[in-house]
Amino acid sequence: MEQVVHAAGSKGSVDGSGPRGAAPAWRRRAGRLDAILAEAGRALRVLDGTVSHARGNPAGPAAAADPVLSDAESRHAAGLMRVNHVGEICAQALYRGQALLCRDEGIRRVLLQAAEEEVDHLAWCRQRLDELHSRPSLLNPLWYAGSFGLGLAASRAGIPYNLGFMAETERQVEEHLDGHLDTLPDQDQRSRRIVTQMRDDEIGHRTTAEDHGAAPLPAPVRGAMRLMSKLMTTTAYRI
Repeated sequence: MEQVVHAAGSKGSVDGSGPRGAAPAWRRRAGRLDAILAEAGRALRVLDGTVSHARGNPAGPAAAADPVLSDAESRHAAGLMRVNHVGEICAQALYRGQALLCRDEGIRRVLLQAAEEEVDHLAWCRQRLDELHSRPSLLNPLWYAGSFGLGLAASRAGIPYNLGFMAETERQVEEHLDGHLDTLPDQDQRSRRIVTQMRDDEIGHRTTAEDHGAAPLPAPVRGAMRLMSKLMTTTAYRI
């Protein structure tokens, strides 16, 4: 708690009680608990799809002239977009976990800016899933919690490795998105435009992390990240 003394053109009392004997004003300083509660509230908004996003969907509004997908094509596209949605859930949680304990304000802003752009991706994938008459992964709370915990752990490894987690995450996401562009139905241009913009953003996040001094992660850590990613993508495609 801190005391705020008002002195707007009138004399205050010598005992610090404020102008003309008014009671001192008190303002509560935000602490670590406030930050944790704020992150919990944001996690709920991310998971229920109500978190606000900034940019419009690169696919644009749906139109009657859009090609109609077969049932098999629609199921496959929905599976891939569900995987992409989970990937953005994980990236959002990872970066916010890293930022929560980061003591360098500049690096913290880098992490939070990337997280904000991942929110756009979340919204676009969710909108496309709705159009395909599908749903997000039922395991999203698990993915978010695990990734947030990993972000907290990464933040304690020092700034270079903290940024290294960001760079390696984006590098692996780029690979997944390129693979999805290879397997999405050719006529599914709406999904393709979304995935293409996501990939371009992820490249930007990776280069930003590298420009700020990201250190390469040890091979065992990179391998573990790939195994986790494989488990996530295989599961999220169906569940």
